[in-house]
Amino acid sequence: MSANYDDKQGVKGPRKTSFTARGIISVNRPGYHADPENKGLYLQVTNTPTGIARSWIFRFTSPITLKRREMGIGPIESFSLANARLKALDLRRSILDGIDPLEQRIAKRSKAIEANIHTITFESAAKRCIQAKKAEWSNSKHQDQWTTTINKFVSPFIGKLRVDHISTSHIVKVLEQDIKNKKGVVEGTFWNVRTETATRVRQRIEVILDWCKAHRYMQGENPARYQGALSYLLPKASKIKKSVHHPALPFQRIGEFVSDLRTHSGFSALALELLILTASRTGEVIEARWDEFDLEAKVWIIPAARMKAGKEHRVPLNTRVMEILGQLKEIRVNSYLFPSTLHKDRPLSNMALLAMMRKMQKYADYVPHGFRSTFRDWAAETTDYSNETVELALAHTIKNKAEAAYRRQDQLEKRMLLMIDWNTYINKSYFKRQ
Repeated sequence: MSANYDDKQGVKGPRKTSFTARGIISVNRPGYHADPENKGLYLQVTNTPTGIARSWIFRFTSPITLKRREMGIGPIESFSLANARLKALDLRRSILDGIDPLEQRIAKRSKAIEANIHTITFESAAKRCIQAKKAEWSNSKHQDQWTTTINKFVSPFIGKLRVDHISTSHIVKVLEQDIKNKKGVVEGTFWNVRTETATRVRQRIEVILDWCKAHRYMQGENPARYQGALSYLLPKASKIKKSVHHPALPFQRIGEFVSDLRTHSGFSALALELLILTASRTGEVIEARWDEFDLEAKVWIIPAARMKAGKEHRVPLNTRVMEILGQLKEIRVNSYLFPSTLHKDRPLSNMALLAMMRKMQKYADYVPHGFRSTFRDWAAETTDYSNETVELALAHTIKNKAEAAYRRQDQLEKRMLLMIDWNTYINKSYFKRQ
């Protein structure tokens, strides 16, 4: 094959012979070498620090701008002579259709780069979504629950996937994962065995993917929406959900429990006793701050932002609660009544009170939240306080709109008497065991 033609320099020599697969490998002179059998196809030879490089170039006149242009096809190691000729043929056909192949390539690459930049994995999306939404949650418990359930049940399946690649089948796989008991025996699917948790996990995935849609990381229908395809693939949660109540200690044993609890020291033990004495929720107690307490008036004012019902709640403080506050005041280290021993300027972990109960083997089957039921049962069976007063003490939301409209006061004075009687009952039971 003659190599006496350098199109770039316009130097003409003897008549060119056809390219051959073997011949192109021996072309060493730097420059552009035209393929005589394919208009616009050139072999480009370049000297590089590592040796001679040979690649294919296509030259053409743009059907849009009518200017001469060139575009690379690829090295001869990737494109054989036959493949390069076929590619050149396709490019000439595009030009005949009025398409500038170089502009088309640039547009495709830009679109691919933009798509790759404007995407995110589910794991990253979950972290950012939780961070964005935590301001609207009443306490850190929600953030902990979201993070824990997503990490445990979701991320192992779709955490590394791009959100725009997640489909309904991926969501089903998450919700139908096997759930094993402590012995490693499969009890059934997540959706069927732990329906309430699985339902919340599905809702959280839906929220995260809606967040992604709002940020244009994905388009189309949310694959985690139950009213979509999932409603045909999974049984209704309401049909299979088992009613589960928080295990509550019988009120007749409350003195026994408090007696045993007082043999323990530390913030967790004091927090658990304060929870019992005030009939409060775990989150309300562990996140309690000193500036919420009026010690002269003996009232704890929990801000609306920390209450489940989103309404400020006043809690009357009986004698034993005031004693506990006195002990805590002497060892105060930050703005929280019950500070974390591991993290500066943070309260106790949401699991601290449950862990405290797990240490007390006799009561390992009960949970802190169950003490609200203990209090409720005691009030109903041993006192003459009205249901309304007891419900106010528990800060329950009134579902009856008519009743809610008439309830204007929080009956603080009546509730103070109620909580004093509760403390008296606990103490009587407590001293019987001493």
